[in-house]
Amino acid sequence: MIDKETFHPLNYIKKEEYSGSMDGMRYMLKKVKAEDEDRIRVTIWPEPYGINKTPEEEKQSVDVPLSAQGVEQAADWLNEQYVAQEERWKESLRRTWV
Repeated sequence: MIDKETFHPLNYIKKEEYSGSMDGMRYMLKKVKAEDEDRIRVTIWPEPYGINKTPEEEKQSVDVPLSAQGVEQAADWLNEQYVAQEERWKESLRRTWV
């Protein structure tokens, strides 16, 4: 799970994409333009491939404000999706190591 106390990638996201993984769930946070304002697009997908090699139907995304509060919202959403789809992530790990 992502610890919001130590998850502070805002300054990084303003310049570069930020990616990571949690036990089978990969994620990326990146700055996007949405309706004339900068936002953070948070995308998740299962192991083993990177975002560009994963089919679109395997990805889920949400946009949050480009702010410290938005980063907290992103962390909450990532944690919620990890718990809600835990079996999906475990299955992706099983396929990866077969």
